[in-house]
Amino acid sequence: MFETAIAGSLPKPAWLAETGKLWPKWRAEGAELAQAKLDATLLWIKQQEDAGLSIIGDGEMSRQHFVHGFLERVQGIDFEHKVEMGIRNDRYKAMVPQVVAPLALKGRVHEAEARFLRAHTRRKVKFTLPGPMTIVDTVADRFYGDRRKMAFAFAELLNQEALALQADGVDIVQFDEPAFNVYMDDAATWGVAALERAAQGLVCKTAVHICYGYGIQANVDWKQTLGSEWRQYEKVFPALAKSRIDQVSLECIHSHVPAELMALLAGKEVMVGVIDVASDVVETPEEVADTLGRALQFVARDKLIACTNCGLAPMGRAVAEAKLRALAEGAALAAKRLSPA
Repeated sequence: MFETAIAGSLPKPAWLAETGKLWPKWRAEGAELAQAKLDATLLWIKQQEDAGLSIIGDGEMSRQHFVHGFLERVQGIDFEHKVEMGIRNDRYKAMVPQVVAPLALKGRVHEAEARFLRAHTRRKVKFTLPGPMTIVDTVADRFYGDRRKMAFAFAELLNQEALALQADGVDIVQFDEPAFNVYMDDAATWGVAALERAAQGLVCKTAVHICYGYGIQANVDWKQTLGSEWRQYEKVFPALAKSRIDQVSLECIHSHVPAELMALLAGKEVMVGVIDVASDVVETPEEVADTLGRALQFVARDKLIACTNCGLAPMGRAVAEAKLRALAEGAALAAKRLSPA
């Protein structure tokens, strides 16, 4: 069997937060909200297990946004006076907090949900954190004046939390770096180095997720400008191949990423995106198996993991559940095709 995993986020239930949004408003507050977050986490642990996934995540139920969920526990960031800023090279606008002083953690960030996740499944667990470069691209800098310097400051904080997550029993710590597909030169020159600083000292599996974004309209429109071949990975994969990061998650199904670019990750475990997060059409197991079959031309069987292209946060819950089942069923079919008669 191929291992199966989600990239990170899953849709929040309507009783927890607004649906279909990347920065949804919570439906409760205080102790009631804290309990609701864990209730939603348990729901998705069960859904992933029932679908047949072998690696389980928390679905990021406790985070309003995959970046800002981490930033809320960081000193030196002003959330009271958010400013509008272009995200991913002005692909879309968002209201973001400002870095106004030296960065430091206020304490543990994800202890409650990580320990809850570990306690409620016997399968491998993966926990996601935003990568340093992507954080830098999702906050307004009013203090450091240098993207690289600020990225390494965030990397130190991420490393503190990653080491703590490892102690919580997390099997895989994943850093999400969609910015690597936008600022390719910076990603190769200092982004991967900042990522390695964030993963320093970890003995559990380490992963980086590099996608073309959630299935929101701004990302869909951007993809239409990228031409018939998407070769962004070509610049950063060689640097990642030389890095200490164990796994690389990439977008594949319904994309224009040339499959042969996976060969640039020789020696790494590759999480191949076999589930499209920009469409509500549910993949068939045959489609998933076919995508894995193409990846096997460039990735060794024991290095291949079936994954989603990106997070499923903005999707409808029923669609997401069906896509999880397709992911597991397609991976099983791909393994069956490879088994001797």
